[in-house]
Amino acid sequence: MERRYVSVKTELPGPKSKEVLERKAKAVPRALANLAPFVVAKAEGVTVEDLDGNRFLDFSGGWGVMNVGHNHPRVVAAVKGQAERFLHTDFTAVPYGVLVELAERIGRLAPGASPKKTVFFNSGAEAVENAVKISRAATGRKAVIVFEHAFHGRTYLAMTMTHKAMPYKAGFGPYMPDVYRLPYPYPYRTPIAMEELERRLLALVDPREVACVVVEPVIGEGGFIVPPPEFFPFLRGLADRHGFLFVADEVQTGVGRTGRFFASEHFGVEPDLITFGKSIAGGLPLSGVVGKAEIMDRPIPGSLGGTYVGNPVACAAAMAVLDVVEEEGLLARAEHIGTLLKKGLERIQARFPIVGEVRGLGAMVGMELVRDRETKEPATEETGRIQREALRRGLIFPTAGIYGNVVRFLVPLVTPDDALEEGLSILEEAFQSVLD
Repeated sequence: MERRYVSVKTELPGPKSKEVLERKAKAVPRALANLAPFVVAKAEGVTVEDLDGNRFLDFSGGWGVMNVGHNHPRVVAAVKGQAERFLHTDFTAVPYGVLVELAERIGRLAPGASPKKTVFFNSGAEAVENAVKISRAATGRKAVIVFEHAFHGRTYLAMTMTHKAMPYKAGFGPYMPDVYRLPYPYPYRTPIAMEELERRLLALVDPREVACVVVEPVIGEGGFIVPPPEFFPFLRGLADRHGFLFVADEVQTGVGRTGRFFASEHFGVEPDLITFGKSIAGGLPLSGVVGKAEIMDRPIPGSLGGTYVGNPVACAAAMAVLDVVEEEGLLARAEHIGTLLKKGLERIQARFPIVGEVRGLGAMVGMELVRDRETKEPATEETGRIQREALRRGLIFPTAGIYGNVVRFLVPLVTPDDALEEGLSILEEAFQSVLD
């Protein structure tokens, strides 16, 4: 089809990008590995342009950060406006109103009737670790329950809670104590009954020692796994029976990605605490924990915080993001995008037997690639080749899963229909090039 959004005019990397990447190899540790073989010059909406004038469709959304798109004018204006007033005071030194206003607004968006309070941090990992701290302070207990396929961050406790060893945990042990892992219901590969989950919990740890269970409503980095509808209600009941807290990690699923502001809303439960981050501030570092007020007030004054947490510029950007989500109808748009993505991926599935399953919730959509649909052997190598071929043709997307065999999309929720179709066409061409 005719390309309206994508234009790749040079080999990748082009000469200008290549020069920067050569300098990067000398100045930046190899641990900061790159997906894209080029260097960005500018970005807008769903497109990214490199230093050599090549233009790409960004279906990674900055790893799930750009739900309102790159450089949304309202976010840029909010950043400029706040920067002209003041950049920083540290809220615990000199407080500012925009943080209070944002906390109030997120509290109203969180599911459930309980009064809410919100605390801000910089990264998803910080939000997760502070949710555990709050849980331990509130319960007087220490143990943390997490799940297979989980990704919760890269700091030490969050890394311990993360499942995938390579590359996230390689060489970094020993890990933090009192973290216990249960299987996550994975309908395509390992479905599990809820009563079996409780049996395994009781075999792992005395539930009277558990401070919290931390769970993604839809597994993100672990493979875009959508649990059965009874899973969240079961966990809510389990936490209530045994007196520990239910923490929903919505760093990736939140801010409208699944068609609800928080994905927990799909399952009809009220978590005690919810972590959020990524898309909340349109690309600026901001994360947080929102939860029931009586729980959030359990840590003593001064025990939560950080020099840059809830930075006023990031808070102003977040207020603009919430305006865009509400006024541009991005929750409904997420549902629409998800429908189009699934339809396009199912078209590819019908053509190529390597596609084992298409799955997702709202605009959080992916497909799992297998070498055989009966044995479900992961097609790890083929997934990487398809990703690289799509990149060469102008489409950026990440992979996921323990075996790296899941193609996933975190497209901006402002992506036009014709851009989605163009991206899916490029993806289908990549499949054909690699597999035919």
